Amino acid sequence: LAASIEAARRGGVVRASSVDSVIVDTTVMPKAIAHPTDSRLLDKGRQHLVKVAQEHGLQLRQNYNRVAPRLAAQIGRYAHARQFKRMRKALRTLRTRVGRVHREVARQLHTLPEAAKAKVQDLLQRTGRILTQRTKDKNKLYALHAPEVECISKGKARTPYEFGVKVSIATTLKEGLVVGMRSMPGNPYDGHTLAETLEQVGILTGTDKPPATAIVDKGYRGVQIEGVRILMSGQKRGITRTLEAMIKRRSAIEPAIGHMKMDGRLARNPLKGALGDALHAVMCGAGHDLRLILAALRLFCARFGLPMQAVIAALIAAHGDRRPVCG
Repeated sequence: LAASIEAARRGGVVRASSVDSVIVDTTVMPKAIAHPTDSRLLDKGRQHLVKVAQEHGLQLRQNYNRVAPRLAAQIGRYAHARQFKRMRKALRTLRTRVGRVHREVARQLHTLPEAAKAKVQDLLQRTGRILTQRTKDKNKLYALHAPEVECISKGKARTPYEFGVKVSIATTLKEGLVVGMRSMPGNPYDGHTLAETLEQVGILTGTDKPPATAIVDKGYRGVQIEGVRILMSGQKRGITRTLEAMIKRRSAIEPAIGHMKMDGRLARNPLKGALGDALHAVMCGAGHDLRLILAALRLFCARFGLPMQAVIAALIAAHGDRRPVCG
């Protein structure tokens, strides 16, 4: 990301002073997981436990390979038909079946070698979380293979909940170049992420100090950072015409986020773990910068090519077309 910022600076896409004023916002980077329903999570945990038992020669009295998938499918049908009493009854039955498999594997854990015991114990712990978690619980498990996934509510009508990690983004005020992008695990309050984001901007741009001005939305209420002027959308006190224009420019970060999600794969993170979240966020920011640089190069080539075409056409009209005819 620092290399793409330096390339944009050398190519004239941004000025050296552009990093003094940045727009900061947050979004959700969804993880590549299936929608986490109770029935799907329970059956997935059972499948992994049965597979581990077969690999290590553990004897299970029943594995429910036929009963559990039918119950999971029936739960989905009951939910679709809004027959919630029947759905809850089938869900209790499925939870009982999965609990039996979980207890049988746990009873035979001591027979496994030390190399395999840690892996199986981790699987048992995750499946146990799925068995015991309820609707109103906090820190729930939403994917068996990705325990770092969080449920984040953004208040959107089309997607009330998104499952992934929060990402903080900083772009230059005028050009929209991404100068800071990092994952924020734990779903923190937006205002608590601003200091870390501005610190990253100073490191990546080589100034070793945060920008002088940060323009944010109302989700950053109450935050104050020493040496940084924070302009918030809707702010009225002490606002001049220049500052008002800067605040109106804040919404320019929204289409940049949309392009990163649609064109830069920010809408679906396939990398594993919290480290995968951090890497994918940074690479999406670098990809957006490269697309801006390529767009500037195309515009430069178009401006250079059109006059050249006019000169060539004038020469051909004046002296005739003397190109050799093939064939």
